[in-house]
Amino acid sequence: MNRCTERLYNGLIKENPTFVMMLGMCPTLAVTSSLQNGFGMGMTTMVVLTASNFIISMLRKVIPDKVRMPAFIVIVASFVTIVQFLLEAYLPSLNASLGIYIPLIVVNCIILGRAEAYASKNPVLPSIFDGIGMGLGFTFGLSCLGFFRELVGSGTVLSHRIIPDEYCIKIIGLAPGAFFVLAVLVALQNKIRISNGKKPKELKCIADCSACQKQCEERGKEFIGNSKKEEA
Repeated sequence: MNRCTERLYNGLIKENPTFVMMLGMCPTLAVTSSLQNGFGMGMTTMVVLTASNFIISMLRKVIPDKVRMPAFIVIVASFVTIVQFLLEAYLPSLNASLGIYIPLIVVNCIILGRAEAYASKNPVLPSIFDGIGMGLGFTFGLSCLGFFRELVGSGTVLSHRIIPDEYCIKIIGLAPGAFFVLAVLVALQNKIRISNGKKPKELKCIADCSACQKQCEERGKEFIGNSKKEEA
């Protein structure tokens, strides 16, 4: 597995920001009332994360260590502003749904964490793939939450009726429902990871244990006798 592919796998599976590292919980729980909102927030974050990693990796040898965090925030804030203007121009309904959580991407711990932990220490190309991998993992997590909350809470998926309204569990579509759905998905993900993990094989003795024990005792006595002769 080459370095770029490893960064994609790391963000999607091994260190998924939502289900493994539990990062970015504020937008994860707040905007995932529907699949559209979850997917939109995830893609917006991925664009900012990838672009920020690209610029920070390019300037990693230029930015002084003493001001690296303020510099990272300025870079991230610039891309967030650009993305917000684009959403206002071309996707006003999504921009209105996400609201204040778009500007809050500036202080998203996923973006600043990857900037500090990876982009500021590695070349440009792996940093770009690191941003794409983490962004896709975040998008996948938010989309899963949005899908199940919208389906169970309102009976729809992308505004298409799937479940009759009388069978919906309304609390899932509300704020407490985000905690319930996240807990179930994290538990399911952990169950899958454990079941797919390699378990150590049990060692079973198929020999005559009594004979083995006698043989070991005889060899032990022989070893002790030889040691005493050497000392003498």
